[in-house]
Amino acid sequence: MLMFEAEKMQASRWFKTLRDEIVSAFEQVEEGHVKGPFSDKARGVFEVKETERTADDGSDAGGGIMSVMRNGRVFEKVGVNVSTVYGDLGPEAQNAMAARKDIPGIKEDPRFWASGISLVAHMQNPQCPAVHMNTRMFWTPHAWWFGGGSDLNPCLEFEEDTEHFHTTLEKFVEPHGSGLYSELKSWADEYFYIPHRHRARGVGGIFMDDRCTGDWEADFNLTKDIGKAFLPAYLPLIEQRKSDSFSDSDKEQQLKHRGLYAEYNLVYDRGTKFGLTTGHDADAVLMSLPPVAKWH
Repeated sequence: MLMFEAEKMQASRWFKTLRDEIVSAFEQVEEGHVKGPFSDKARGVFEVKETERTADDGSDAGGGIMSVMRNGRVFEKVGVNVSTVYGDLGPEAQNAMAARKDIPGIKEDPRFWASGISLVAHMQNPQCPAVHMNTRMFWTPHAWWFGGGSDLNPCLEFEEDTEHFHTTLEKFVEPHGSGLYSELKSWADEYFYIPHRHRARGVGGIFMDDRCTGDWEADFNLTKDIGKAFLPAYLPLIEQRKSDSFSDSDKEQQLKHRGLYAEYNLVYDRGTKFGLTTGHDADAVLMSLPPVAKWH
Protein backbone atom coordinates (compact mmCIF):
# COMPACT_ATOMS: atom_id res chain seq x y z
CA MET A 1 0.00 0.00 0.00
CA LEU A 2 2.88 2.37 0.61
CA MET A 3 3.92 2.27 -3.07
CA PHE A 4 0.81 4.07 -4.28
CA GLU A 5 2.22 7.43 -5.39
CA ALA A 6 1.63 6.91 -9.13
CA GLU A 7 -2.01 5.93 -8.58
CA LYS A 8 -2.59 8.92 -6.33
CA MET A 9 -1.17 11.23 -8.97
CA GLN A 10 -3.36 9.71 -11.69
CA ALA A 11 -6.49 10.14 -9.61
CA SER A 12 -5.69 13.71 -8.58
CA ARG A 13 -4.97 14.70 -12.18
CA TRP A 14 -8.22 13.15 -13.39
CA PHE A 15 -10.36 15.05 -10.89
CA LYS A 16 -8.70 18.30 -11.97
CA THR A 17 -9.27 17.48 -15.66
CA LEU A 18 -12.94 16.72 -15.02
CA ARG A 19 -13.28 19.96 -13.09
CA ASP A 20 -11.87 21.95 -16.02
CA GLU A 21 -14.25 20.30 -18.50
CA ILE A 22 -17.32 20.98 -16.38
CA VAL A 23 -16.39 24.59 -15.60
CA SER A 24 -15.87 25.25 -19.31
CA ALA A 25 -19.20 23.63 -20.23
CA PHE A 26 -21.12 25.63 -17.62
CA GLU A 27 -19.53 28.87 -18.79
CA GLN A 28 -20.69 28.09 -22.32
CA VAL A 29 -24.24 27.53 -21.05
CA GLU A 30 -24.16 30.96 -19.40
CA GLU A 31 -22.77 32.59 -22.53
CA GLY A 32 -25.41 30.99 -24.75
CA HIS A 33 -28.48 31.99 -22.71
CA VAL A 34 -29.72 35.01 -24.66
CA LYS A 35 -33.52 34.50 -24.62
CA GLY A 36 -36.02 33.77 -21.87
CA PRO A 37 -36.05 34.37 -18.10
CA PHE A 38 -32.91 35.91 -16.61
CA SER A 39 -31.30 36.46 -20.04
CA ASP A 40 -31.06 40.19 -19.26
CA LYS A 41 -28.75 39.47 -16.33
CA ALA A 42 -24.98 39.75 -16.61
CA ARG A 43 -23.31 36.51 -17.67
CA GLY A 44 -22.19 34.53 -14.66
CA VAL A 45 -18.49 33.83 -14.25
CA PHE A 46 -16.67 31.49 -11.91
CA GLU A 47 -14.79 33.03 -9.02
CA VAL A 48 -11.76 30.84 -8.41
CA LYS A 49 -10.04 30.57 -5.06
CA GLU A 50 -7.29 28.29 -3.83
CA THR A 51 -8.17 26.48 -0.63
CA GLU A 52 -5.76 25.27 2.03
CA ARG A 53 -5.88 22.70 4.77
CA THR A 54 -3.57 23.09 7.75
CA ALA A 55 -2.70 20.29 10.15
CA ASP A 56 -3.04 20.75 13.91
CA ASP A 57 0.71 21.38 14.15
CA GLY A 58 0.49 24.14 11.53
CA SER A 59 2.05 22.15 8.69
CA ASP A 60 0.71 22.01 5.14
CA ALA A 61 -1.95 19.33 4.72
CA GLY A 62 -3.05 19.92 1.15
CA GLY A 63 -5.82 21.97 -0.41
CA GLY A 64 -7.52 22.52 -3.70
CA ILE A 65 -9.45 24.84 -5.99
CA MET A 66 -12.88 26.25 -5.18
CA SER A 67 -14.79 27.59 -8.21
CA VAL A 68 -18.16 29.23 -7.57
CA MET A 69 -20.51 31.08 -9.91
CA ARG A 70 -23.21 33.22 -8.31
CA ASN A 71 -26.31 34.93 -9.67
CA GLY A 72 -25.77 34.10 -13.32
CA ARG A 73 -28.28 33.89 -16.14
CA VAL A 74 -28.82 30.15 -15.76
CA PHE A 75 -27.02 29.21 -12.55
CA GLU A 76 -28.07 30.98 -9.38
CA LYS A 77 -25.21 29.26 -7.57
CA VAL A 78 -22.92 26.50 -8.77
CA GLY A 79 -19.71 25.28 -7.21
CA VAL A 80 -17.15 22.93 -8.69
CA ASN A 81 -14.43 22.08 -6.18
CA VAL A 82 -11.38 19.84 -6.36
CA SER A 83 -9.05 19.02 -3.52
CA THR A 84 -6.20 16.77 -2.50
CA VAL A 85 -5.63 16.56 1.24
CA TYR A 86 -3.46 14.42 3.47
CA GLY A 87 -2.13 14.06 7.00
CA ASP A 88 -3.28 12.18 10.09
CA LEU A 89 -6.89 11.41 10.91
CA GLY A 90 -7.86 12.74 14.32
CA PRO A 91 -9.70 10.55 16.85
CA GLU A 92 -13.15 11.76 15.78
CA ALA A 93 -12.45 11.08 12.10
CA GLN A 94 -10.90 7.70 12.94
CA ASN A 95 -14.02 6.66 14.81
CA ALA A 96 -16.25 7.85 11.98
CA MET A 97 -14.23 5.91 9.42
CA ALA A 98 -14.09 2.78 11.55
CA ALA A 99 -17.86 2.86 11.93
CA ARG A 100 -18.28 2.73 8.15
CA LYS A 101 -15.56 0.37 7.03
CA ASP A 102 -13.24 -2.22 8.51
CA ILE A 103 -9.95 -0.40 7.91
CA PRO A 104 -7.08 -2.37 9.44
CA GLY A 105 -4.55 -0.36 11.40
CA ILE A 106 -6.36 2.99 11.15
CA LYS A 107 -5.80 3.78 14.83
CA GLU A 108 -2.22 2.49 14.91
CA ASP A 109 -1.27 4.40 11.72
CA PRO A 110 -3.79 7.23 11.11
CA ARG A 111 -2.18 8.61 7.95
CA PHE A 112 -4.53 9.29 5.05
CA TRP A 113 -4.66 10.83 1.57
CA ALA A 114 -7.83 11.85 -0.24
CA SER A 115 -8.57 13.53 -3.55
CA GLY A 116 -11.81 14.27 -5.33
CA ILE A 117 -14.22 16.56 -7.12
CA SER A 118 -17.48 17.89 -5.68
CA LEU A 119 -20.17 19.75 -7.62
CA VAL A 120 -23.55 21.21 -6.70
CA ALA A 121 -25.69 23.41 -8.98
CA HIS A 122 -28.71 25.45 -7.91
CA MET A 123 -30.56 26.99 -10.86
CA GLN A 124 -32.30 30.33 -11.46
CA ASN A 125 -35.28 28.80 -13.27
CA PRO A 126 -37.31 26.37 -11.12
CA GLN A 127 -38.01 24.37 -14.27
CA CYS A 128 -34.31 23.41 -14.30
CA PRO A 129 -33.31 20.68 -11.84
CA ALA A 130 -30.60 21.13 -9.25
CA VAL A 131 -27.87 18.51 -9.36
CA HIS A 132 -25.05 17.03 -7.31
CA MET A 133 -21.99 15.07 -8.39
CA ASN A 134 -18.84 13.96 -6.63
CA THR A 135 -16.19 11.31 -7.06
CA ARG A 136 -13.20 10.68 -4.83
CA MET A 137 -10.33 8.38 -3.94
CA PHE A 138 -9.26 7.66 -0.36
CA TRP A 139 -6.01 6.00 0.76
CA THR A 140 -4.53 4.82 4.04
CA PRO A 141 -1.35 2.73 4.51
CA HIS A 142 -3.55 -0.38 4.72
CA ALA A 143 -6.46 0.31 2.37
CA TRP A 144 -7.76 2.33 -0.57
CA TRP A 145 -11.18 2.88 -2.12
CA PHE A 146 -13.27 5.06 -4.41
CA GLY A 147 -16.64 6.66 -3.81
CA GLY A 148 -19.19 9.08 -5.16
CA GLY A 149 -21.86 9.41 -7.79
CA SER A 150 -24.45 11.87 -9.03
CA ASP A 151 -28.12 12.56 -8.34
CA LEU A 152 -30.81 14.82 -9.76
CA ASN A 153 -32.79 17.13 -7.47
CA PRO A 154 -35.69 18.80 -9.32
CA CYS A 155 -38.26 20.83 -7.44
CA LEU A 156 -40.64 20.30 -10.38
CA GLU A 157 -40.36 16.75 -11.62
CA PHE A 158 -40.55 15.80 -15.29
CA GLU A 159 -40.65 12.10 -16.03
CA GLU A 160 -38.70 12.49 -19.28
CA ASP A 161 -35.90 14.36 -17.49
CA THR A 162 -35.57 11.64 -14.87
CA GLU A 163 -35.55 8.97 -17.56
CA HIS A 164 -32.82 10.73 -19.56
CA PHE A 165 -30.63 11.23 -16.50
CA HIS A 166 -30.86 7.60 -15.41
CA THR A 167 -30.56 6.15 -18.91
CA THR A 168 -27.36 8.11 -19.50
CA LEU A 169 -25.84 7.00 -16.21
CA GLU A 170 -26.72 3.39 -17.00
CA LYS A 171 -25.03 3.67 -20.41
CA PHE A 172 -21.74 4.66 -18.79
CA VAL A 173 -21.88 2.32 -15.78
CA GLU A 174 -23.23 -0.95 -17.14
CA PRO A 175 -20.12 -1.82 -19.25
CA HIS A 176 -18.26 -2.17 -15.94
CA GLY A 177 -20.43 -5.08 -14.87
CA SER A 178 -23.87 -6.51 -15.54
CA GLY A 179 -26.26 -5.30 -12.88
CA LEU A 180 -23.83 -2.69 -11.52
CA TYR A 181 -26.06 0.23 -12.49
CA SER A 182 -28.99 -1.25 -10.57
CA GLU A 183 -26.74 -1.80 -7.56
CA LEU A 184 -25.47 1.78 -7.58
CA LYS A 185 -28.97 3.16 -8.20
CA SER A 186 -30.29 1.29 -5.17
CA TRP A 187 -27.35 2.57 -3.14
CA ALA A 188 -28.21 6.15 -4.14
CA ASP A 189 -31.87 5.65 -3.24
CA GLU A 190 -30.81 4.53 0.22
CA TYR A 191 -28.05 7.09 0.73
CA PHE A 192 -30.03 10.17 -0.39
CA TYR A 193 -33.07 9.33 1.71
CA ILE A 194 -34.05 11.83 4.43
CA PRO A 195 -35.36 9.84 7.41
CA HIS A 196 -36.92 12.74 9.28
CA ARG A 197 -38.90 13.73 6.17
CA HIS A 198 -39.68 10.14 5.13
CA ARG A 199 -38.73 10.87 1.54
CA ALA A 200 -35.83 11.05 -0.90
CA ARG A 201 -34.24 14.43 -1.53
CA GLY A 202 -34.65 14.09 -5.31
CA VAL A 203 -35.25 11.55 -8.09
CA GLY A 204 -32.06 9.62 -7.45
CA GLY A 205 -29.03 8.70 -9.48
CA ILE A 206 -26.09 6.47 -8.65
CA PHE A 207 -23.81 6.26 -5.64
CA MET A 208 -21.04 4.07 -4.31
CA ASP A 209 -18.95 4.19 -1.18
CA ASP A 210 -15.92 2.15 -0.15
CA ARG A 211 -15.48 0.72 -3.67
CA CYS A 212 -12.44 -1.54 -3.60
CA THR A 213 -12.61 -4.74 -5.64
CA GLY A 214 -8.85 -5.25 -5.36
CA ASP A 215 -8.36 -4.10 -8.96
CA TRP A 216 -7.36 -0.45 -8.66
CA GLU A 217 -7.37 0.25 -12.39
CA ALA A 218 -10.84 -1.22 -12.88
CA ASP A 219 -12.27 0.75 -9.98
CA PHE A 220 -10.57 3.93 -11.20
CA ASN A 221 -12.00 3.44 -14.70
CA LEU A 222 -15.49 3.08 -13.23
CA THR A 223 -14.95 6.26 -11.22
CA LYS A 224 -13.84 8.10 -14.34
CA ASP A 225 -16.89 6.95 -16.29
CA ILE A 226 -19.19 8.14 -13.52
CA GLY A 227 -17.58 11.54 -13.97
CA LYS A 228 -17.75 11.38 -17.77
CA ALA A 229 -21.48 10.59 -17.61
CA PHE A 230 -22.31 13.81 -15.79
CA LEU A 231 -22.37 16.38 -18.60
CA PRO A 232 -24.31 14.26 -21.14
CA ALA A 233 -26.77 13.30 -18.39
CA TYR A 234 -27.34 16.84 -17.15
CA LEU A 235 -26.67 19.48 -19.82
CA PRO A 236 -29.52 18.48 -22.18
CA LEU A 237 -32.00 19.00 -19.34
CA ILE A 238 -30.73 22.53 -18.74
CA GLU A 239 -30.68 23.43 -22.42
CA GLN A 240 -34.29 22.30 -22.74
CA ARG A 241 -35.64 23.97 -19.58
CA LYS A 242 -33.62 27.16 -19.06
CA SER A 243 -35.86 29.36 -21.22
CA ASP A 244 -39.20 27.99 -19.97
CA SER A 245 -41.60 30.35 -18.24
CA PHE A 246 -42.56 29.73 -14.61
CA SER A 247 -45.00 30.97 -11.99
CA ASP A 248 -44.60 32.45 -8.53
CA SER A 249 -45.79 29.14 -7.08
CA ASP A 250 -43.07 27.33 -9.06
CA LYS A 251 -40.45 29.61 -7.49
CA GLU A 252 -41.93 29.03 -4.04
CA GLN A 253 -41.74 25.28 -4.58
CA GLN A 254 -38.09 25.64 -5.60
CA LEU A 255 -37.19 27.52 -2.44
CA LYS A 256 -38.91 24.97 -0.20
CA HIS A 257 -37.18 22.11 -2.00
CA ARG A 258 -33.85 23.82 -1.40
CA GLY A 259 -34.64 23.75 2.30
CA LEU A 260 -34.94 19.99 2.01
CA TYR A 261 -31.57 19.84 0.26
CA ALA A 262 -29.92 21.95 2.96
CA GLU A 263 -31.34 19.73 5.71
CA TYR A 264 -29.87 16.64 4.12
CA ASN A 265 -26.43 18.10 3.58
CA LEU A 266 -26.13 19.50 7.08
CA VAL A 267 -27.57 16.52 8.95
CA TYR A 268 -26.64 13.40 6.97
CA ASP A 269 -24.07 14.01 4.24
CA ARG A 270 -20.83 12.13 5.00
CA GLY A 271 -18.69 14.37 2.82
CA THR A 272 -19.79 17.46 4.74
CA LYS A 273 -19.06 15.80 8.06
CA PHE A 274 -15.66 14.51 6.93
CA GLY A 275 -14.59 17.85 5.47
CA LEU A 276 -15.44 19.79 8.61
CA THR A 277 -14.03 17.13 10.94
CA THR A 278 -10.67 17.04 9.15
CA GLY A 279 -10.26 20.82 9.06
CA HIS A 280 -10.75 21.55 5.36
CA ASP A 281 -11.80 25.05 4.25
CA ALA A 282 -15.32 25.50 5.67
CA ASP A 283 -16.50 27.65 2.76
CA ALA A 284 -15.46 24.94 0.31
CA VAL A 285 -17.12 22.19 2.38
CA LEU A 286 -20.38 24.16 2.66
CA MET A 287 -20.36 25.23 -0.99
CA SER A 288 -23.27 22.84 -1.56
CA LEU A 289 -25.75 24.99 0.37
CA PRO A 290 -28.25 26.96 -1.75
CA PRO A 291 -28.07 30.76 -1.84
CA VAL A 292 -31.73 31.18 -0.79
CA ALA A 293 -34.13 28.65 0.71
CA LYS A 294 -37.41 28.49 2.59
CA TRP A 295 -38.98 26.27 5.20
CA HIS A 296 -42.67 25.74 5.93
